[in-house]
Amino acid sequence: MTHADPVALAQALIRCPSVTPAEAGALAFCEAVLAEAGFSTERVTFSAPGTPDVENLYARYGTGAPFLLFAGHTDVVPPGDESRWRHPPFSGTVENGVLYGRGACDMKGGVAAMLAAAIRFVRANPGFSGSIGFLLTGDEEGPAVNGTVRLLEWARARGERFDHCILGEPTNPKHLGDMIKIGRRGSLTGHLTVHGRQGHVAYPHLADNPVHGMVRLVSALLAEPLDAGTAHFAPSNLEMTTLDVGNPASNVIPAEARATFNIRFNDTWQPETLAAEIRRRLAAAAGDAIRYDVVFAPTNATAFVTEPGDFVTLVQDAVETHTGRRPALSTTGGTSDARFIKDYCPVIEYGLVGETMHQVDECVRVSDLEALTAIYETVLARYFMPA
Repeated sequence: MTHADPVALAQALIRCPSVTPAEAGALAFCEAVLAEAGFSTERVTFSAPGTPDVENLYARYGTGAPFLLFAGHTDVVPPGDESRWRHPPFSGTVENGVLYGRGACDMKGGVAAMLAAAIRFVRANPGFSGSIGFLLTGDEEGPAVNGTVRLLEWARARGERFDHCILGEPTNPKHLGDMIKIGRRGSLTGHLTVHGRQGHVAYPHLADNPVHGMVRLVSALLAEPLDAGTAHFAPSNLEMTTLDVGNPASNVIPAEARATFNIRFNDTWQPETLAAEIRRRLAAAAGDAIRYDVVFAPTNATAFVTEPGDFVTLVQDAVETHTGRRPALSTTGGTSDARFIKDYCPVIEYGLVGETMHQVDECVRVSDLEALTAIYETVLARYFMPA
């Protein structure tokens, strides 16, 4: 196999059934490919109570600055009912110019393009000034405890310092030149419980219906926008995800009502300031009439943005060179490991089209894999050897 062929690399990775937290040979394959190309490599396993052990891979070519880091993950979500797939989910089948398999776009295809681009570049420019690194984890689709966040800490303790990072998540909605992610929203989950007193519906004066209080509190949370958005972010949004009393009887007033909500927030807020605002709204609506508790789940997902500048422009230019499209700069979507990397260096996300990620028949066009490899290779050339 030609290790600079992104399609062959992606097929080999897809054939490793690396459902989080199983490594299943995916990181071992990446390590072997990079080592053959002259990268120094280290596999590191991290552990934490209550979470699975996770294998990770760190690799570096060169010793000087600047240091451009490629980051990504080789773990994937479960395939679900495999009988519903057009091709077996871990077969890496190519049909009519499309590569099928779990992880094809999220994000084994992106990892393959990074590997191929880096190998091509170092083969053509073995004495370039600077360093190329790979930070690959097997814990992005899982708890995200023993993966990128720990590997970054490990690298810093060894004296590694990065100048910029490209995370190869699938960022494009429809076409390869659509979008670069320059930031991500934060995520905060709250659990709200309203306490009442159980009783007979025919005698409401002898009971205290918590549903009435829950309706008032939820209305208070949704009545006013949290903010108007910022320069790079849409307004923060609060979504109720559950409302439940667990009451099977139609003639009983329940003892309590429960709700869960999630807020995807912009850089107006930190988790602590946002939680304080939610508590303020609830207290104002509850007064002395409603008894309730609100508990916020721990979060490591804070909003961040990489301000547009020379590096962002360089990547935009490379994308436009190969696709004819000028990618928009976006902060949409869920969370990613970029939330950890941003504490170490400026990070942007650019990868494949994500239309089928986590779906049955996840797939990517072969032409997109080849074009993404060319984009990454152009980024490397312009980054290390500017005109």
